[in-house]
Amino acid sequence: MTDAADRLRALLDGPGLLVMPCCFDALSARLIERAGFPVTFMSGFATAAARLALPDTGLVSYGEMVDHGRAICAAVSIPVIGDGDTGYGNAVNVKRTVRGFAAAGFAGVMIEDQEWPKRCGHTAGKRVVGRDEAVMRVRAACDARDASAADGGPAPVIVARTDANATHGLDEAMWRLRAFADAGAEVLFPEAPRSEDEMARLCAACPGPKMANMVEQGVTPVLPPARLQELGYTLAAYPLTLMLAAVRAMEEALSALKDGRPPPGLADFTALRDIVGFADYDAEADRYAVPGDGGDGDQEGL
Repeated sequence: MTDAADRLRALLDGPGLLVMPCCFDALSARLIERAGFPVTFMSGFATAAARLALPDTGLVSYGEMVDHGRAICAAVSIPVIGDGDTGYGNAVNVKRTVRGFAAAGFAGVMIEDQEWPKRCGHTAGKRVVGRDEAVMRVRAACDARDASAADGGPAPVIVARTDANATHGLDEAMWRLRAFADAGAEVLFPEAPRSEDEMARLCAACPGPKMANMVEQGVTPVLPPARLQELGYTLAAYPLTLMLAAVRAMEEALSALKDGRPPPGLADFTALRDIVGFADYDAEADRYAVPGDGGDGDQEGL
């Protein structure tokens, strides 16, 4: 069977734009798959919010991200890209991050050039490391990928992100993206362009697949998928759309309960049981049912 990374590469090589809603737990990932989307991304912002109710400011550790991602990858069959942040240290740490994410089941790993602790790309206060360190991180990630492939192991797609546009300007962001591609990155992620013109210039200046980050009320214009494709993007990530929808729905349900009203717009309980797999569980359990087992405690033969 083709592994997740190979399936992701096949999607990236295909025609058209890949619309990629991002997940924050196993349930949201399964809903994305059931809706027919071919790929998802474990958002770092959404993971920090869902797992710890904390901001995306480097507070979630490598181990917590891998643990969270393992459950997500196990819940779906579509490829999942993981947010590897800065790689959590020097080149050796970056390589460990890539290997750990791959072992957890991720089809791809994103590595970025912010200083640690990093911040959400659409908030103030970001700082990036120098050029040499930024390229070193990506080269180390690609070396880990290539070494694993040579040993017959998983070889995740490396997504290389730069936040330099916010700190050093568009020219520096383009330089870094081209250097990341030369180092072996397969997908380039120019974070937080501030206009459609910047988005077009970044795509035109850099080779290979590019990823757009569609953050509602963020820095970057949220454009229709057809326009993103025209600009040259291959992937369009929606990192907070499902979380924003879930938060609003939960707040409305809680408000209704507090007021003594029936919560509006609830999903059907039967549908929820189907989503989490009660029928499949029962069918599997029936395969191993002991004839005549009525729970009477009969220990004959033990």
